[in-house]
Amino acid sequence: MTASTPSTHRLALLLAGLAMFGPFSIDMIFPAFPQLGHRLGVDQVAIQQTISVYLLFYGLMSVVHGPLSDAWGRKRVIVGGLVMFIAASAGCALARDLGTLLAFRALQGVSAGVGMIVGRAVIRDLYEGHDAQRLMSQVSMIFGIAPAIAPIIGGWLLAVGAGWPLIFWFLVAFSGLLLLATLAWLPETHPVQARRGLKPGPLLRDYLTIGFNPRFQRLAAAGALNFAGIFLYIASAPVFVMQHLHLGEGDFAWLFLPTIGGLTLGAFLSGRMAGKLHARSQVRIGFICCGLSALGNLGYNFAVEQIALPWAVLPIFVGGLGMALIFPILSLAVLDMYPAQRGLASSLQAFTQLMVNTVVAGVLSPLLSDKPVHLALGAAGFFLSGWLFWRWDRRVCRRQLREARMAASAGQG
Repeated sequence: MTASTPSTHRLALLLAGLAMFGPFSIDMIFPAFPQLGHRLGVDQVAIQQTISVYLLFYGLMSVVHGPLSDAWGRKRVIVGGLVMFIAASAGCALARDLGTLLAFRALQGVSAGVGMIVGRAVIRDLYEGHDAQRLMSQVSMIFGIAPAIAPIIGGWLLAVGAGWPLIFWFLVAFSGLLLLATLAWLPETHPVQARRGLKPGPLLRDYLTIGFNPRFQRLAAAGALNFAGIFLYIASAPVFVMQHLHLGEGDFAWLFLPTIGGLTLGAFLSGRMAGKLHARSQVRIGFICCGLSALGNLGYNFAVEQIALPWAVLPIFVGGLGMALIFPILSLAVLDMYPAQRGLASSLQAFTQLMVNTVVAGVLSPLLSDKPVHLALGAAGFFLSGWLFWRWDRRVCRRQLREARMAASAGQG
């Protein structure tokens, strides 16, 4: 951290806000699904594609944001993404048919990833070690609020009576404030002398080098699959809340407040653990929480015919807690593998997660959301898969360490 580094708390708030406008674009429109279908004259399966299209383009563009920030600087790319997102959100608000809405949702997806992806690189540009973990945890704690409060805000905006376009006008205003804050507060953390070119050949080689690195694949898969255990419920929120729990359009808080509670508590504990508990131990505790969440969720869903509050959402709280303990460690581990290409590494990590999310939202959520027990089985499968990839990585690292020690001993002999 240098003298020119901004206040840590201000930077955490700004970076968390930049990461939030992406999830806001997903979750805020959930309460408007019935109204959207009625006004646009389409069924709910078609409306679900507003999420899938957004996530598809978010994921595809995520592999570009990082390299652009490595070549042009972090701040310039973030500002450009915000300007595009503001225009796309205004287009969504003015859309009067599904095709137009999907086109502007795609443009939202193209631009929304800059906050989260480039923001991670900013953190690692400015901080190292435990300081980086603390800031990443602070950002995660605030960022965790987004999926929880977005449907609540969406429900309130619908209650005003102005209709679903007001949700997108809110996104215009929110991202406009972020643009002003970025221009005023965010320093350029990637100096000109450290920037890399955008020549197609070397860039493609870098993509392949990182993307096919076995350790990168294990860490990215562990994080993406673990998050999918929670995201399955987020993507299925309209069905889970209104059909399975028999609640109304304004009652999404019953699902999302436990989610935010778990994520916030986990991120807070992660920040407090930095420098006091080994990173591997923290990840182990996180996966234990996810395992308890999966077992409790399965047990409850198999035991009752009709799920009800609070037991239907308590396991989601525990799973969110575990995920928030795991996420900062895995993210920093990936960034530390490529200190000269943090933007690109962050992009590929985000791409992995977002492609998994796209499959969850577009394929698995419609298939599994018909019954609560199917959602519980899906979430448990994701938590287990994430843990298996983490265990695989730890086993490989231990073997490589033993081999290195044996080689060193042989050399000394």
